Amino acid sequence: MTDTAGKPVGPGPAAGASATGDGLIRRRRRRRRRYSALGAAVVLVVAAGAGWAAYTKLSANITADEAAAAELARYERERPTALVRGAQNILLIGSDTRAGDGNREYGKDLGTERSDTTILLHLAADRDSATAVSLPRDLMVDVPSCLQEDGRRSDPVFAMFNHAFQVGGSACTIRTVEKLTGIRIDHHMVVDFSGFKEMVDAVDGVEVCLKEPVDDKAAKLTLPAGRVTLNGEQALGYVRARKSLGNGSDTERMERQQRFLGALVDKVQGNDVLLNPVKLYPLLDAATSALTTDPELASLRGLYQLVRGLRDIPTEHVRFLTVPRESYVYNANRDQLVEPEAEKLFARLRADQPVTVIPENSQNVSGGTTGTGGQDGPSPAPTFRGYTAAEHTCE
Repeated sequence: MTDTAGKPVGPGPAAGASATGDGLIRRRRRRRRRYSALGAAVVLVVAAGAGWAAYTKLSANITADEAAAAELARYERERPTALVRGAQNILLIGSDTRAGDGNREYGKDLGTERSDTTILLHLAADRDSATAVSLPRDLMVDVPSCLQEDGRRSDPVFAMFNHAFQVGGSACTIRTVEKLTGIRIDHHMVVDFSGFKEMVDAVDGVEVCLKEPVDDKAAKLTLPAGRVTLNGEQALGYVRARKSLGNGSDTERMERQQRFLGALVDKVQGNDVLLNPVKLYPLLDAATSALTTDPELASLRGLYQLVRGLRDIPTEHVRFLTVPRESYVYNANRDQLVEPEAEKLFARLRADQPVTVIPENSQNVSGGTTGTGGQDGPSPAPTFRGYTAAEHTCE
């Protein structure tokens, strides 16, 4: 069909278009853009799905300590009041339970567990420092009446500190610590042997420095002298060993645990673990699988809200020390607090005041304080023996 000028009319390609011209090229480009956009959308959906799946898995790994929460709520009126908004106190409990596949190799499961290691971790309100205070398991303390696993309540007793966990679990331990220190415990975490090993393996081991070779059959530990990178199994033996390292005392063992934790903190920060998803996921998977926490922390969101400000704390502001103590007057194999030094430490933590630590071999500690000043001058700040995460035993 033609018009009055003789030109074709009706359906067909637009003027200037051809099967090999610009129009076809533009159509192909539009199709490619549509396919690219679709592909990107699929990738985003898959990535989001994988991220959500990982988030769900990691959150599900954590066990919420509902029983402890209920028990603490029962005694809310007698618990200390938090004095500084934003400061946090977390009780870290290392359980020596033999229950579970990863723990049975360390002994027979007797149906009870004790707090092999207990650390009170104070996070400053401004998140510029963290102070970790070890509480000796042999410290003689007042343990309150606690709810036992069989549903009955124990009698109040003056006993070793780790008796609290054995009798009434984490709730009894928290109440004992609060009674001892006057410090409100905001959160708690319980980790067992297996979980500790997995966390060390997740960061490809932690380096320590040994002055002498170690051959400890009880701890399943054989190590050369010098710089050694410990895997999870070796690290567990290292922090728990008594007979082959140091003087065999629990005091020396706590110091070794503090040094190791400092090295672990340094390893995590130095290797950009917190910023590398490939390195971070295994650590999170190991950590969350090992944790029993208060319900508020029993999710990735809860943990993130707690630790998001910690990655910027300088290692020299991460301090480790043991509560001031001495041999118990009635039993040299037990400990008792040294007063008033212990109360000075607790008071500073309650008020969110900085805690200063100096090396264990320093001679400049007397009565928990250092410095000079006349009666008319300000009292010197207390100073305690301890370490920072920036200190390395090999240097």
